[in-house]
Amino acid sequence: MTKLLENKVALVTGAGSGIGQAIAYQLAAEGARVVVSDINDRAGTETVARMKDLGHAAIFVRADTAKPADHEALVAAAVKAFGGLDIAVNNAGIGGPSAPVGEYPLDGWDKVIAVNLNGVFYGMRYQIPAMLPRGGGSVINIASVLGQVGFRSSSAYVAAKHGVVGLTRSAALEYGPQKVRVNAVGPGFIRTPLLEKNLSPEAITHLEGMHALGRLGESQEIAELVTWLATERASFVTGAYYAADGGYLAQ
Repeated sequence: MTKLLENKVALVTGAGSGIGQAIAYQLAAEGARVVVSDINDRAGTETVARMKDLGHAAIFVRADTAKPADHEALVAAAVKAFGGLDIAVNNAGIGGPSAPVGEYPLDGWDKVIAVNLNGVFYGMRYQIPAMLPRGGGSVINIASVLGQVGFRSSSAYVAAKHGVVGLTRSAALEYGPQKVRVNAVGPGFIRTPLLEKNLSPEAITHLEGMHALGRLGESQEIAELVTWLATERASFVTGAYYAADGGYLAQ
């Protein structure tokens, strides 16, 4: 049976663990050749090794999403290895410090904006031109439920994720005529190693209660939505924000 992404070339940032890793695995399972990017060499290399063990075509390219030159090199590596670029998932992100606006560390603000917002812009800046010779493509930007609402003591993260949604919509308008679709996905709170490392069991229980489904999401649940957006099954979908949030935004 033909896979939905047979012969497509995909790039995923922050793919060494968590949501990004699940997305990379799922895109590969549907036949895509995947460029795995992460700032963590070991995590990225191990992810690719596992993908190859499963018979998938994949390479690892180290990239810091806050650096434009790294994005340029990442796209160039995809083109060199696999002949082009059809799908880009801008997933890499950080949480940043926790503090009210009037006390927020200036260096923390700069870092969160650099990674979570500038990094998405830099990615699209080089990804989209590489898609145009292919007759189009699909860009999926990983935003957050916090791209729609506020959250105490997380002003930089909230501002960046709101920015990602706006950036997504603008790019969709600009490149729709050239058949490049650009969409954003807004995960709720997802059970990842990073979340479980940084939050107490009591805090996790509290977060679970903020979702209508009464639980945190799983990375695979986000990967399923992202993969659909990458395929032709979503051919009339662009400029959209899709929440995968267990009902977080319903309240």
